[in-house]
Amino acid sequence: MLGHHYTRTFLETAVASMNAGCNLELSYGVRNNVFMQIPQALAMGNITLQMLRDRVRPLFYTRMRLGEFDPPAMNPYSTLDLSVVQSPEHRNLSLEAAVKSFVLLKNVRGTLPLRARDLPGKRLAVVGPFADNPRVLFGDYAPVPEPRYIYTPRRGLGTLPANVSFVAGCHEPRCQEYSPKEGAEATGSADVVVVCLGTGTDVETEAKDRRDLSLPGHQLELLQDAVK
Repeated sequence: MLGHHYTRTFLETAVASMNAGCNLELSYGVRNNVFMQIPQALAMGNITLQMLRDRVRPLFYTRMRLGEFDPPAMNPYSTLDLSVVQSPEHRNLSLEAAVKSFVLLKNVRGTLPLRARDLPGKRLAVVGPFADNPRVLFGDYAPVPEPRYIYTPRRGLGTLPANVSFVAGCHEPRCQEYSPKEGAEATGSADVVVVCLGTGTDVETEAKDRRDLSLPGHQLELLQDAVK
């Protein structure tokens, strides 16, 4: 109704949503709420009682399966804590999912993967606004992560047997303030340079789209300087 003008009133929106199979509203509050019009729609005959029951049933079935109506002591989900969520099995599965979802566009001369046996004595520079900033590494609607489980590129690469140096170049994704000299000092003498760039929720998120796909701010300049 508000964004796409598909409907004109909350009542019309509620009826159209229910007819389309929608049974749960992410509302702005109790007053500014589309589905609060359902009783009126039912009274006017725009929807049937059977349709209302069909929409409500899976909601309460899900809540029952989650144990929301049981005493906490009877609910197995109440006993789940961080030791379960971050169990070795779960962490290994997360690692496997991450490895299998990487997209490698180019690998000139077999540069990757970096092998620990090739790195002793080598100088490795990690640069860019995404190199060591945990806050910008998570996308829109991501859960709030436990800090001790976050491995930034700098922290992860720091576990390799190499002389690792770090320079952000610019300290946030918008990259409005960029120090070429700072980057040159880190990358100029390095054997391997890892440049960490991107957008993050500072630049794009739900309802905050971008005009183009170019890197924000001076990030492209940072990349070009690192290559040089």
